[in-house]
Amino acid sequence: MAQNRAMKSGLAAEAHERIQKKFDPQLAGTMLEWVKEVTGLDINTSGESGEFHEVLKDGQVLCRLINSLQPGTIPEKKINTSQLAFKQMENINYFLEAAQKLGVTTQECFQTVDLWEQQNLAAVVTCLESLARKGSKFGQKALGPKEADPNIREWTKEQLKAGDSIISLQYGSNKGANASGINFGNTRHM
Repeated sequence: MAQNRAMKSGLAAEAHERIQKKFDPQLAGTMLEWVKEVTGLDINTSGESGEFHEVLKDGQVLCRLINSLQPGTIPEKKINTSQLAFKQMENINYFLEAAQKLGVTTQECFQTVDLWEQQNLAAVVTCLESLARKGSKFGQKALGPKEADPNIREWTKEQLKAGDSIISLQYGSNKGANASGINFGNTRHM
């Protein structure tokens, strides 16, 4: 956790502890190995939270990962090598924007502080997992289950109009029945 942040207490500490328990060092190590294989960078692939954070916190490795998947997505001159915090966080933001363009859903993305301040490293692993599933779309090794391809259908106006005149069997039929004899609630006995 960042050293300039106040210690959490009470319910906030309990919630933060639950979030920290979701981090899986083995899965984080697998993701770093995938990043190393895709980018060709010589990085530490230890999945321990401290090392995982240290490898990714400046955002440079993440930006290079995006460019390895789809070259030119983040221009090389935009990747900051500065040690200033806001420049490193800017790299992380470049990665997040590009990851969404490559198909990572908003729900699977993390927020910059999740990585920068080690608030939720499990969310960072989830984002990398999502990106790794899409690897084969970009000519790289994919991890995890193959994602389904979209099956988009185009219907003409005539086909759509023809469907309006068909009564589906799912609607059912009452076959001439009526509602006589049905009582709601209790009847009054005299």
